[in-house]
Amino acid sequence: MYPFSQPRDKRNLVALYEGLVQKLADDDEKYARPLTVLNRQTAYRNASSNDFTAFLNSHVKAFSDVIDAWSVDTCQMWLAGFGRAFDKKSTVYDVYWLIPGDFDYDSSAGRDVLAVLERIPNEVYTGNAELCLGEIKVPLNSSKQLIDTYGTYGLLYNWFPAEAQGLRTITDKPRTEFFAISHDYLRKALVSQRWYGYEQTIVILLQGMQGVRPMREIRKFELGEIVDEPIGRDTLASAMQQVERTERVLKLYWRELKERQDPLWPDKFRLLDHQSEQIRSAAMVILQQILS
Repeated sequence: MYPFSQPRDKRNLVALYEGLVQKLADDDEKYARPLTVLNRQTAYRNASSNDFTAFLNSHVKAFSDVIDAWSVDTCQMWLAGFGRAFDKKSTVYDVYWLIPGDFDYDSSAGRDVLAVLERIPNEVYTGNAELCLGEIKVPLNSSKQLIDTYGTYGLLYNWFPAEAQGLRTITDKPRTEFFAISHDYLRKALVSQRWYGYEQTIVILLQGMQGVRPMREIRKFELGEIVDEPIGRDTLASAMQQVERTERVLKLYWRELKERQDPLWPDKFRLLDHQSEQIRSAAMVILQQILS
């Protein structure tokens, strides 16, 4: 995934394309040619930049096929990328692998991550997992950790308490952008279910659960301490938005499941919605106290 917002410094992108994507492109016996999803807004906003155009030609187009997509968020970019890959003569043995472009790959930790990143799809390809999550370490009071602790899991325990218990034994980072997924599992997310514009990783995880027990083989692989590029994600406003998006997705997903199964779902929804508002409000207070 090309960064949704063009980074000021392209060193991390250079490290990603030269350190990994070029290697994948050269190994055409094992890997299909990589796909890079580029948001059209990003392209238009940087069209006058010679530096952007030069990098696009020398690295992105040289080592991958570019998918131009109008996207409101990165999860919609995922849909364009996974959909294109799925359409390309896919077989039941194929593995689909997401690599976000907006991380600090030019650091010592980033280079260490690039060196082991292929372990994620290999876990799926060898049959050890149907979904393998790459989990990064983050500081205790970072926005990512606060969002997942007080927002994501708080809301998950409200709307899907059994599934949340099961997922918590697998991962502390249910919103990870590093993952690989099997053909059958992706087919369910793309074809049999609705694809959401926000927090799609959480939805994919929920689709693999039956109560506290996974219906799919889900594993995690610890990547280390790589961090996001500093493009505004650590601000209070961004953290609040991510909690709000998670709540919105969980509400929609819960309703779509329950309206087909439970005639009393409206009454249950009102109760859970009230509790959800309290959880979200408490998370916002904590985020404000620490991030502002």
